[in-house]
Amino acid sequence: MDANFNPSQIDRREEVLGLVTAVRTQLKKYRLSAALALLLVGAGLAAWFWFVGGKSAVHYVTVPAERGSITRTATATGTVNPVLTIIIGAYDSGIIQNIYCDYNTQVRAGQVCAKIDPRPYQATFDQYTGQLARDQAVLDEARMDLDRYQKLAEQNSIARQQAEDQALIVRQDEGTVKLDQGYVEAARLNLDYTDIVSPVDGIVVSRSVTGGQTVASSFQTPTLFLIATDLKRLEVDTNTSEADMGGIKLGDKATFTVDAFPQRVFRGIVTQRRQSPQTVQNVVTYDIVIGVDNNDLALVPGMTASTTIIIDQRQDALRVTNQALRYVPDGLSGVEARGTAPVPRPQVFVLRDGRPLAVAVATGLADDNFTEIVSGELQAGDKVIIAESSGTAPSQPSLPPSQP
Repeated sequence: MDANFNPSQIDRREEVLGLVTAVRTQLKKYRLSAALALLLVGAGLAAWFWFVGGKSAVHYVTVPAERGSITRTATATGTVNPVLTIIIGAYDSGIIQNIYCDYNTQVRAGQVCAKIDPRPYQATFDQYTGQLARDQAVLDEARMDLDRYQKLAEQNSIARQQAEDQALIVRQDEGTVKLDQGYVEAARLNLDYTDIVSPVDGIVVSRSVTGGQTVASSFQTPTLFLIATDLKRLEVDTNTSEADMGGIKLGDKATFTVDAFPQRVFRGIVTQRRQSPQTVQNVVTYDIVIGVDNNDLALVPGMTASTTIIIDQRQDALRVTNQALRYVPDGLSGVEARGTAPVPRPQVFVLRDGRPLAVAVATGLADDNFTEIVSGELQAGDKVIIAESSGTAPSQPSLPPSQP
């Protein structure tokens, strides 16, 4: 054993080692507490920035008030028809003997388009003509007898009663002849009606009969031909809803397209507002007639037309998007934003110095995209708010294309 060994030194080392161990243990506890505290502080700051800081960064989506055109329209589907279509039927019944007109045939007034077998009607005409000739001969004989009886009565050779009886026979025969003349005239008309004649100048757009076909006109006149008077002047019969009926006026301009020429826009004018309603499955529509010039004969009857009628239009009007009139700042109800009046005045919100400012306006004509501003403190170029967003960057507005 070392002579300089001191047992107290061992005790001091043990004390120092114990102290160091205790310090290390406390430091580990403090580090864990500090890390947990930092984590809680970080989460609190993040939540504060998320719920408070994020809401404070409001970005307004704006569009400028501008000048342009506003057009109120009514859309409808219609059918292209001739202005006047003549239905040619048959008065007589019989067999179609000949056909002289076909589809797209140009016809003149008085031109024969078809012929019904005239032989039955010719026979009837000959019968009544012969009967008329016979009765006319009887009448002539009665008249000669009357003249002779009257002369004999004047000479007192016969009784006057005999002359008067002969005069009655003459009047009866005259009636018979007149009746025969009526029969002959009716037979002549029936014979003439075997010629199916066009009453107007035009073009045949439909033929419903063929040679050898039997037509029966006893109860209903059959339709043999449809003739359009002039295909250079057509009309579009549109089924317009009753909601648009009040705004449409005679002379309003209209445009339409047809499937045959999808890239071409045809133009016309409203010529009639027919009052008769058409109800289909409880939907009421009215016939608005649009007159169209068809000089190049591009349109043909029966085409389906997608029609747009211009009810009203403004040029160079101060306008805003319809979305601007519906915008209400976040946190305000519609009543708070527009007042408590029974009929609140329209208003828009304009961005001034980074803050929304309500501007009362008076509106006029409106279409599907824009509304006319008639009066108010709104000027062209003012930034009108249509939406708002929270975040670091404003969202891009989705607007309709600008009209000229």
